[in-house]
Amino acid sequence: MALEADRAHVRLAELVAALSLGIDLGFGQPMEHVLRQCLIALRLAERLGLDEDERAVVYYTALLINVGCHTDAHEQAKWFNDDIALKADKYEYDLRSVRMAASGIRRLGAGNPPMHRFRVGLEFALSGHREVDDMIEHHAAIARMLGEQLELPDAVIDALGAAYEMWDGRGWPGDLKGDAIPQAARLAMLGEFVEVAHRVGGVPAATALARKRSGKQFDPVAASCLCDNPEAVLGDLDAIDTWDAVIGAEPALAVTLAGDRFDAALAAIGSFVDLKSPYTLGHARAVADLAGAAGAHLGLEEAERRTLRRAGLVHDLGRLGISNSIWDKPGPLGPGEWERVRLSPYLTERMLNQSEALATLGAIAVQHRERLDGSGYPRGLQGTAISRPARVLGAADAYQAMRELRPHRPARTAPDAAAELHADVRAGRLDAEAVEAVLAAAGHRVPRRREGPAGLTTREVEVLRLVARGLSNKAIAERLVISPKTVGNHVEHIYAKIGAGNRAAAGLFAMQHGLLPDEEFVAAVPT
Repeated sequence: MALEADRAHVRLAELVAALSLGIDLGFGQPMEHVLRQCLIALRLAERLGLDEDERAVVYYTALLINVGCHTDAHEQAKWFNDDIALKADKYEYDLRSVRMAASGIRRLGAGNPPMHRFRVGLEFALSGHREVDDMIEHHAAIARMLGEQLELPDAVIDALGAAYEMWDGRGWPGDLKGDAIPQAARLAMLGEFVEVAHRVGGVPAATALARKRSGKQFDPVAASCLCDNPEAVLGDLDAIDTWDAVIGAEPALAVTLAGDRFDAALAAIGSFVDLKSPYTLGHARAVADLAGAAGAHLGLEEAERRTLRRAGLVHDLGRLGISNSIWDKPGPLGPGEWERVRLSPYLTERMLNQSEALATLGAIAVQHRERLDGSGYPRGLQGTAISRPARVLGAADAYQAMRELRPHRPARTAPDAAAELHADVRAGRLDAEAVEAVLAAAGHRVPRRREGPAGLTTREVEVLRLVARGLSNKAIAERLVISPKTVGNHVEHIYAKIGAGNRAAAGLFAMQHGLLPDEEFVAAVPT
């Protein structure tokens, strides 16, 4: 029964590719930078004669090679203020070069008064430089960890562990050099830097970079392969649909995630994104669990609850695109900083909307910061424009965030958080039903939820009102963000409970029991 109720599935390639869009933003690059570097690495692999299995290793290595770089963004911001701008510098200068080191020194304590910058610089000279060097080594180790959680092959895990090694042995941690570095790691690194050079300066810049760093940072054989026929590798990059090309290029048999494995992969990625700040550790799982439990209190069916919980796991992916100089700021945010924060749910939606299965979650996640009075973001939606699942997710996120420590305030007590949610309900910002369900799920004593007439649940009352208005099952499904099949089940149960057999009888029952007119429906209909 549970399997039938949950038919959602996603290809692992889609999930990893969606995550890569956030990694792009965390490096100050446009979305699809990682996807393009994956295509470059794959084309080089094919020209070098790698077989299907070997190309599959290149594929996932290229998509995940930099996935660990946000996990110490808090420390990066501590030293250099803007962690995203810092990471963008890696494409400007040769790694391990004097100019690269000078660029980092110039960023020490950026945005602060001179005396503060002096203290940061002194501390960095004494011990901080070793901490930063260790960060780069840890990035590869953390990427390995995510690969293991996603159950990727051992060859991919090994390549991710060598992600920052360089051909001449001067990489990080510097344990490998030359052919001892897994070929997938070598191709992924070449693809990454060549993509940026090509995007900025075209084929001449890309080949010049490959030649300049051949035998140093890059594998000379791979670099020569690119330079011998650059058009074959780079020629159509600006003309193709990058997402479709990457998903379609997955070399080995596509891995499909469904059921518990889908949940586990989303949980791994949600937790991984939470590592961006010490203030958000465990936030995604906690919000997801709270929202899912609230759905049970609301009488949602299993498939609806599972979708709600999955949206909770990915609701904050867009945080990757915002600097920790904002997320971890101990004082109030300025107007410009708030504008960046307001982009976060939108970025989450952009990351997820290419995949049908993930777009369903993104449609809920993007609204979790909207408020009924229009004061929320990113779109300032009001009333019924905010879906019911998003209202529940928004209440769960608000409650959980208040219970967590933040750089500008201590964690709030459970009674204080509950009181704040109730205040938001009275002010017309949060949905009362969603708030009561979240508080019940969090262990608070709340008024017992009243059933509708004839034992109808709250959701069944919603469906009944729409049926009475003559909406089709498909239209009801779109309005309530559930499947047409779920709507059909609700309608069947409603008719059985009220003894009706058609829309007219259902409408009569609704009017007789004060369920119509529905003010929300009237407000939503254009005049």
